Amino acid sequence: MQRSTAILLLIGAAVIWSTGGFLIKWVQWPPLAISGMRSAIGGIFLLIVFRPGRFTLNRYMIGGALAYAICVTCFVLSNKLTSAANAILLQYTAPLHVALCGYWFLGERPRRVDWLALVLALFGMVLFFLDDLTLEGLWGNLVALISGLGFAWMALFLRKQKDAAPIHSVILGNLIAAMVALPFMFQSAPSAKGWIGLVLLGLFQVGLAYALFTLAIRHVTALESMLIPTIEPILNPLWVLLLLGEKPGPLALVGGGIIIAAILLRSIEPWLRRRAFAPAVNLEAASRNSKPALNPHDPKR
Repeated sequence: MQRSTAILLLIGAAVIWSTGGFLIKWVQWPPLAISGMRSAIGGIFLLIVFRPGRFTLNRYMIGGALAYAICVTCFVLSNKLTSAANAILLQYTAPLHVALCGYWFLGERPRRVDWLALVLALFGMVLFFLDDLTLEGLWGNLVALISGLGFAWMALFLRKQKDAAPIHSVILGNLIAAMVALPFMFQSAPSAKGWIGLVLLGLFQVGLAYALFTLAIRHVTALESMLIPTIEPILNPLWVLLLLGEKPGPLALVGGGIIIAAILLRSIEPWLRRRAFAPAVNLEAASRNSKPALNPHDPKR
């Protein structure tokens, strides 16, 4: 798979993830019950699609599964305990964790363009959500930070398994998340509309999106796998605009533009670097080819 294809898969995953906030708010059920049922449906979907053989348990596979379970469970919980803006902004502290730990854990050293893209993305996200951020919901904010930490380490552990089967961590993580939430699923039953939302969350927002993510992460760095999906937060209000007619404010538009610029910068930088070096390489090759061949019988030699 080419890197450009992997980037498209990450963008596809981000688009699907962006429906999560709306669908989670739509389902009237306890947050842990939503998380558990979403993961149960998603885990079964991935088992059917990928039909994995025997799971090879090792520390990276188990670490990825635990980090995944923490990420998805805490994200749903934070969406119920704090504002959606707080939840998504604090979860996307994940790229910062990956930038700080990626070299130690994976040997992937962030370059200057990575740090620039990271700073731009975080600044754009703050602007994007500035009007909706609140200091209320302390526990929800803490849970969202934990979700971001889980998101980061999930990416690190999945990237560590790039030569194995990272989807195994996602499947096991879904089963863990479902088992943890199992007691909360029997306290009440969702409505018919709630079941539609749960199925959509499980099949698409978890199953399909993480299938795309695990396919892509084998061909991009862990930090890229975090930076490119930062398009997700700016897509959330798009769904609200299309479905509810609420328009984002001017600061949100500026912040969204900065986020998109950061993603484009990181995505096309390798192509720009190759274009910059190509003329020098071609000139050197042309210079070598223009030199006359030496005649072994030339008396001047």
